[in-house]
Amino acid sequence: MSKSTAQQNLIFSNRTRFTLVILLLLVLLFSGLVINANIGSVSIPAADVFRMLLAWFRYSFMNLFSGGAYFEKLAEIINRDTAAQILFRIRLPRVLLASLLGGALSVSGYLLQVFFRNPIAGPFVLGISSGAKMIVGLTIIFLMPLTGTFGSTSLMAASFLGSLLITLLVLLFSQKVQNMSMLLVVGIMVGYICSAVTDFCITFANEHDVVNLTNWSMGSFSGANWEQVKTALLICIPGAVIAFFLSKPIEAYLLSEAYAASMGVSVKSFRVILLLVSSLLSACVTSIAGPVSFVGIAVPHITRVLLKSSKPRFVIPCVFLCGAVFCVFCDLLARTLFSPNELKIGTVTSIFGAPVVIYLMIKRRSERSV
Repeated sequence: MSKSTAQQNLIFSNRTRFTLVILLLLVLLFSGLVINANIGSVSIPAADVFRMLLAWFRYSFMNLFSGGAYFEKLAEIINRDTAAQILFRIRLPRVLLASLLGGALSVSGYLLQVFFRNPIAGPFVLGISSGAKMIVGLTIIFLMPLTGTFGSTSLMAASFLGSLLITLLVLLFSQKVQNMSMLLVVGIMVGYICSAVTDFCITFANEHDVVNLTNWSMGSFSGANWEQVKTALLICIPGAVIAFFLSKPIEAYLLSEAYAASMGVSVKSFRVILLLVSSLLSACVTSIAGPVSFVGIAVPHITRVLLKSSKPRFVIPCVFLCGAVFCVFCDLLARTLFSPNELKIGTVTSIFGAPVVIYLMIKRRSERSV
């Protein structure tokens, strides 16, 4: 068999597996959406879920050509039916938010793993989540008692600001530190400093503020609303699309920086873009749902195992879908496992994600010892 024929067979095999994995993830995601909509304190039969969703899509489509007249009709239908209110005002926003943020966090983790060339790199590694928690802690403990307000918008703004501040700090270090392992250590140390500042502030906090900060820091998709879904759509989808269009430079960069430079990639600018896109996606997740642990590390590895390929143009779409599926089913477990009590999403993702990270660390250690 000639070399060109072997390459063609490999490309065909990769594309076939990619198609099958995409179809599998789409089926799992759709199943997760339906199961999440169906299960809860009030059970909604799957047939009713399909019926209400079809009506929703129909009226939404008709609204595009009617100047908004059908929104009132749709609102009237929802208000008449208790099951419809539960589906459209509680469960559907929550499951859509879980899928969007899970996908975004997974893409963010993949980009960081590319940046560091390290399979155990993730959004937590750079201290982004710790920075968000620090600013949220300062807001809850010191600013909110002065303003007398405590709302999700304030928390979103604070966590987004904290995430971006740490991103800028890491970008500054990345200009000075060329060694990726050293930059990884810098990110971990920045995270520890942020955690220390947060713990220091907690010393002066009252019990109510400590409870609020603890609940937020464990992550949750509860209380999701359509405004948050809209925000996630506006940030997560464009971020994932940008990541996909970086596939060719990523593939060259994974081979070596010298090879990427020879292919016309501005390595310095590319690294900045990679870090900014990753941090933006991670900041969006943290600002809406709080820190969600291990998703960004575990899901990219799971995706590579499914695909048996590291081609970025195949991996990035599958990473997004796999992250969406992972978070949708983790949220289902968090919501229903000990109902009516609800687990924090970070607890469930840690249970399933931490073993993957342990496996990766053991595997890397054994590979180095060979």
